[in-house]
Amino acid sequence: MADNSKAEDAASDSVEAAKHASDKKEKLADQVMQNPQVLAALQERLDNSSHTPSSYIETLPKAVKRRIDALKQLQVKCAHIEAKFYEEVHDLERKYAALYQPLFDKRRDFVIGEAEPTDAESEWHSENEEEEKLAGDLKNKVVIEEKEAAAAAEESNPKGIPDFWFTIFRNVDMLSELVQEYDEPILKHLQDIKVKFSEPGQPMSFSLEFLFEPNDYFTNSVLTKTYKMKSEPDKTDPFSFEGPEIVDCEGCTIEWKKGKNVTVKTIKKKQKHKGRGTVRTITKQVPNDSFFNFFSPIKVSGDGESLDEDSEFTLATDFEIGHFFRERIVPRAVLYFTGEAIEDDDNFEEGEEGEEEELEGEEEGEEEEDTESDPKKDSSQPAECKQQ
Repeated sequence: MADNSKAEDAASDSVEAAKHASDKKEKLADQVMQNPQVLAALQERLDNSSHTPSSYIETLPKAVKRRIDALKQLQVKCAHIEAKFYEEVHDLERKYAALYQPLFDKRRDFVIGEAEPTDAESEWHSENEEEEKLAGDLKNKVVIEEKEAAAAAEESNPKGIPDFWFTIFRNVDMLSELVQEYDEPILKHLQDIKVKFSEPGQPMSFSLEFLFEPNDYFTNSVLTKTYKMKSEPDKTDPFSFEGPEIVDCEGCTIEWKKGKNVTVKTIKKKQKHKGRGTVRTITKQVPNDSFFNFFSPIKVSGDGESLDEDSEFTLATDFEIGHFFRERIVPRAVLYFTGEAIEDDDNFEEGEEGEEEELEGEEEGEEEEDTESDPKKDSSQPAECKQQ
C-alpha cells in the first residue's frame, strides 16, 4: 500500500510540474508578444510571405484553385497548338529554301569563278554615291593612272572571289575563335555552304553542307552536320515550351589523307620499364584543337544520362553555331564577307545595351525624386514604391 501511495504522489508531482512549466511558457509567450520589436519583426515576416504568388494561391478557396487548374489545362493545350504552328513554320522554311537556292547557286558560281556577272547584275549604287560625284573633279585628274591600274588589274584578274568563305570565318568572332592557324589553308578550299531542311513527314531537322574543292587534306567533297530539333512541349514541364529547340546533332567522318589530320597531334612520351629500368620512347596521338572538330560533336546520351558541365557548355555552343550558320551566315554571306552585317549586329547589340542603361537611369531618377519629394522623410530610409 505504501508503494502505491508513493507512486500516486510521484505522478501528482509530475502533473503539477508539467502544469507549472506550461504556465511559465504561456507567460513567457505573452511577454514576448507584448514586445513591440518582436511584433514588428513577425508582421514584416508575414507581409513578405503574403506577397509571394505561391503563398497567395494557397490562401484561395478550393473552388478557385479548381478553376486555376482548369486554366493550366487550357495553357497546356495552347502550348500544343503553338508546337503545331512552329511545325508549319518549318514547312514554310523548306518551301522558301527551294526558292532561295537558285540565287545561292548563282552566288556560288560567282564566288568560285564558274560564271561572270553581267553589267546589269554587277550594278550597285553605293551609299556614298553623292560624295563620289562631288569628288569627280579629283577623279578626272587621275584618269590616266586609273586606266593603267585597270589594265594591270585585268592582267592579274583572279578567278571568282578569292577566300570568300574563309574571310567570313575570319570576320565573325564566333567562328574565328574555332579556327586554328593550321585550319586556314584548308578553309581556303571551301566553295559553298548550304542549308537543307528535313523532308515532309520526317522528324524536324536541318543539315549544313560544306562543299570543298579537291584538296591535299581530305577526299570528301562535302562535309555535313545535321541538327535534330524538337517542337513539342515537355510532358514534365509543358509551360517551358518556347518553340523548337535543337536536341542533338550528328557530324560525319572526314577521310583525311595520310599525315593531314589536323584534329589530332602526335606526341612523344618516354616510358621506363619497372623491372629492367630501360627507357623507351613511344608516340601517341591525342586530340588537337581545330574547327574540323565541329564535325565530330559530343553525342547526347539516349539513356537519359546527364552530361558534365563542360560537355553541356560545348554542346550548347555547338547548337548556337549551327543556328547562326542557318539563320545568319548562309542567307547573308556577302554582308559578312564585306563586314556590313557584322556592323549591323554590333549596332543592334549596342542599342540594346543603351536601352538597358537608360531604363536603369530612369529607375534611379525615380527613386531620388521620391526621396526628395517629402522633406520630412529621413533620407537614410529606403524609398517606398508608389502603388498604381
